[in-house]
Amino acid sequence: MPHHRIEGPATAPPLLLGPSLGTSYALWDKIAPELSVTHRVIRWDLPGHGGSAPDLIRPGATVADLAELVLALADSLGVDRFAYAGVSLGGAVGLHLAVHHPERVSALAVICSSAHFNGSKPWEERAERVRREGLDPLVESADSRWFTPGFTVPRLVQDHRDADPGAYAACCDALAAFDIRGRLASITAPTLLIAGREDPATPPAHLREIADAVSGSTLVELPGASHLAPALCPTAVLTALRAHFAGVPGRGMEVRREVLGDAHVDRAQARQTPFTARFQDFISRYAWGEIWADPTLSHRERSMITLTALVAHGHYDELAMHVRAARRNGLTPEEIGAVLLQTAVYCGVPAANSAFAVAQRVLAEEDGAGG
Repeated sequence: MPHHRIEGPATAPPLLLGPSLGTSYALWDKIAPELSVTHRVIRWDLPGHGGSAPDLIRPGATVADLAELVLALADSLGVDRFAYAGVSLGGAVGLHLAVHHPERVSALAVICSSAHFNGSKPWEERAERVRREGLDPLVESADSRWFTPGFTVPRLVQDHRDADPGAYAACCDALAAFDIRGRLASITAPTLLIAGREDPATPPAHLREIADAVSGSTLVELPGASHLAPALCPTAVLTALRAHFAGVPGRGMEVRREVLGDAHVDRAQARQTPFTARFQDFISRYAWGEIWADPTLSHRERSMITLTALVAHGHYDELAMHVRAARRNGLTPEEIGAVLLQTAVYCGVPAANSAFAVAQRVLAEEDGAGG
């Protein structure tokens, strides 16, 4: 089983993060903790890298072999379906999973990677050299291959130095044999491509090729980013990943309309001004695109929680809106009354008294409109 690290709530949607050749899961150090606020983040190490045993891979290995290790890891953790993001070789693993195991991948992000890695010869030559000379000669050029001039991450360079040469060479074999261009059009998972404009290994043209083939995909090019973009430009990569894994573009507004109704949202949009526009966008992305869109709880359950919270804080204008939302989400007047009765115990009788008055007015208006 690959060495791995898990962060985030056990009940949150799972997100697997794959590394680049020569690095460990430390590649994600500046991003994974932030993603773990909304996801159960599982970072894994390549064979012979970080804490993973070198005997997980053999000479002549393929990306399919690495993908099977990832699936075995997911199975061992009870994860059936997951979002996935990977860098370089880790991104190739994600492409393979999305093509050959689409039922497992809910969303995909491919970072500084490719559907092919410039043919087999360069990787065959690198594998041969590493088997012959070890990794020291390659470590000396790591910074120029990975980062822009003047930037380095000592931990990642040390990971490169500490990697098992045989396992590293076998990963080179996998890159040499990888070419999935003919299958890209079959990918159905929502797909994000992130390219570094200064990346010498997988320049933006490689990511554009994937974007052109995968229907509905999104391409983001990062100025000043080289091959290990999550280490060099973590804020930009994090922003792109958050937006992508929160749902397909527009999902927040879609959920908002599902819960509150078109008429309410249309009125809110009509009242929007340049002063309030950023707040409206924040609400759509965060409250509706992340929290309400999270499948851990149903909309019905979230309505009951929201009613209670609004009563507790005395937000009665908002309460009226969410009584209407509760009805849209399937709560009966009797169930809404039971929720408000419980608030009398835990939030106080005066708060519940005001809440019942608001709910009675809203429900009477709905009955009148229905008649």
